[in-house]
Amino acid sequence: MSGPIARRHNQILDIARRTGRVTVEALADQLGVTVQTIRKDLNDLSSRSLLARVHGGAVITSGIDNLSYEARRQLAQPEKRAIGKAVAALIPDGASVFINIGTTTEEVARALAERTGLLVITNNLNVVDLLYRNPGIEVVVVGGRVRHFDRAAVGAFAVDFIRNFKVDIAIIGASALDEDGTLLDFDMNEVQVSQAIIHNARSVILATDGLKLGRPAPVRIGHISDIDVLVTDRMTNPTLVAACETHGVQVIEVLPAG
Repeated sequence: MSGPIARRHNQILDIARRTGRVTVEALADQLGVTVQTIRKDLNDLSSRSLLARVHGGAVITSGIDNLSYEARRQLAQPEKRAIGKAVAALIPDGASVFINIGTTTEEVARALAERTGLLVITNNLNVVDLLYRNPGIEVVVVGGRVRHFDRAAVGAFAVDFIRNFKVDIAIIGASALDEDGTLLDFDMNEVQVSQAIIHNARSVILATDGLKLGRPAPVRIGHISDIDVLVTDRMTNPTLVAACETHGVQVIEVLPAG
């Protein structure tokens, strides 16, 4: 889905992430469309498990369980594509790179697919699919249990495997980002892999879209102070901006406001 409907859906989800609940009437006023249009939007988002319908509106899905991987792929697609290209531009020729699980990190891999002279280590079989055909990129697959729903290798074997390397750059995602700079996710096994990747890289790039800001998630990956560069679509939260400045994190906005 693309065009004005997709943009409106992303706006609705952004509002829902920030407020926890949206109403038909308020959304119609805020977005300048009819209540019938909003009802159809909410029904569409509910059918994709992105929101849960309630009388008069919708509520955000659980802060304990993440959205399905396919549903996440549909969120903020243009923003993720732009973030992926911007992160890829930061990767120099001849670099060794970790790329972890995530729909945004997959866009980074897509943007790197025609490059040469790279060593890419990943626990994401979707990244492998994007890169393995290029003989100019050496791809190393992390061992471990592969999750069916997103094709990620996770668990103790994956963590031990990652500890055998010290790469130039780690490219990670996060399911949620608090305004105080805390990086969060939903799965402890996935978090352990992300932490191992961070600890075994000389430089860390966080690639995340703006919908992640303020989203609830229960497991702590780390803090923005563990990151060297944050690449996002827009940075509008002053508290998070201040946290990045305090800890010397370079912020790259690919679609800055105004």
